[in-house]
Amino acid sequence: MQKASFRNLYVDELRDLYSAETQLVRALPRMAKAASSSELRQAFEEHLRQTSEQVSRLERIFEDLEERPTGKKCLGMEGLLKEGMEAMRGAYRDAVLDAALIGAAQRVEHYEIAAYGTARAFAELMNLSEHASLLTKTLQEETQADEKLTNLSSAINAQANKLTTTEPDTKESVKVRSRKAA
Repeated sequence: MQKASFRNLYVDELRDLYSAETQLVRALPRMAKAASSSELRQAFEEHLRQTSEQVSRLERIFEDLEERPTGKKCLGMEGLLKEGMEAMRGAYRDAVLDAALIGAAQRVEHYEIAAYGTARAFAELMNLSEHASLLTKTLQEETQADEKLTNLSSAINAQANKLTTTEPDTKESVKVRSRKAA
């Protein structure tokens, strides 16, 4: 049995990223719509634009490699996005929902930071400097998006905490809100 090459591993990593980004392009509009904070909504909308550019960068890399970007589904991103969607379907509202959305979005960003860091390291090792440059640009954008979410979380989490300390949840109040949301 022939072992796959390091190049094949690199292409596989890129396909995983491509799948992750295309899944995120579909999820971000729903996250933006669910956000009650206008700043959070704008952050999601801005990241949607960036994510579309990131998909284009990946497509340029695939073109250079003479490979197709499809053929792999990123199960990690699928799971992270499912968790985020669960928060939107839950009993959370207003700032508490925004805090949940930030948490979900930061898990996505951390996944992407790790994946882009890996792909960039592979590109550098194979002396694919143009690829490494494109991947570095995306890695920087993902890091900035995470920092922006961290900054937004300070005020939003404080507001969510204030809401929940003035209106404590009981099992019954959560059930009532869940039934109303359904």
